Amino acid sequence: MALKVAIVGLPNVGKSTLFNALTQTAAAQAANYPFCTIEPNVGEVAVPEARLENLARIASSKEIIPARITFVDVAGLVRGAAQGEGLGNQFLANIRDCDAMAFVARCFEDDDVTHVEGRLDPLDDLDIIETELMIADMESLERRAPALEKRAKGQDKEAAVTLRLIARALEPLRDGRPARTAAPSEDDARAWRMLQLLTTKPALYVCNVEEGSAQTGNALSEAVASRARRDGAKSVVISAKIESEIALLQPDERLEFLETLGLAEPGLNRLIREAYNLLGLRTFFTAGPKEARAWTIPAGATAPQAAGVIHTDFEKGFIRAETIAYDDYMQFGGESGAREAGRLRAEGRDYVVRDGDVMNFRFNV
Repeated sequence: MALKVAIVGLPNVGKSTLFNALTQTAAAQAANYPFCTIEPNVGEVAVPEARLENLARIASSKEIIPARITFVDVAGLVRGAAQGEGLGNQFLANIRDCDAMAFVARCFEDDDVTHVEGRLDPLDDLDIIETELMIADMESLERRAPALEKRAKGQDKEAAVTLRLIARALEPLRDGRPARTAAPSEDDARAWRMLQLLTTKPALYVCNVEEGSAQTGNALSEAVASRARRDGAKSVVISAKIESEIALLQPDERLEFLETLGLAEPGLNRLIREAYNLLGLRTFFTAGPKEARAWTIPAGATAPQAAGVIHTDFEKGFIRAETIAYDDYMQFGGESGAREAGRLRAEGRDYVVRDGDVMNFRFNV
């Protein structure tokens, strides 16, 4: 699955520094002035997964292939972006192309780093971003409505459904609320997604704090966390500056550096996992002498659908899935031990894959 998360925020909140750390490159220029990111930088990162390394050890795998997720470093939005201020609609389009958003909120004080609004208030920053996204959604829907009305008068059923959903989305938007607050029925879910609204995308609030607050956060990050809880969203505390320093270290040096800061793992690991979970994803594994690999599926995917992620022929010719729970695989020392203990299950077409399943598919070509 090609999964993309947009890193969104006002200028100078640490987006590009965070992106550089995520991709462990200097691809994005991190400078102290607005719009230093002109073209959106795109980087693919591995999803941290300790279970995969454990499986590889048991299976004596020569190669480890983790699941991956793509982050897009979008240039800073400013007040009025929906009307073309700053770099405007160009970057709203970059966000529209992504599956979810990571809102970076500046939760650190630094007189040497200019704030585009001339003050430090992460909640107001988030309000500016969300307002611009809501305005963009409203304008998009209002532009589409006239043509759809003509088609609906001509008995176009699809146009009529879309018009009904546009009206449903516009109601909260005109009331200053994101479109996600007008969740559609299950029958309308596909047509609702086709509207491609910015404010229906899942969002993660990333609190970028100073180095001394990387472990516990600060008053500003707690305010953002409270906002996230109110919105039914998730939040993570991270110091982009620390993460950029960690990214430059050799693997054996990172643990020692983290210990000096009182951190169990890089904050980026939490960020990547939260972004992965935000998209409602699950992981299943394949493991053997050649490779141990993590595969990504949406929650609720069946065994044939999981097989199709590996190869479309696997789904078309699906017979059964030989499945071992991760804990059983580890407890009994791999596939042979789990089979002997009666923990290897033959699952059919209706089986809903569980997170952590170790699977081997039988199929006809």
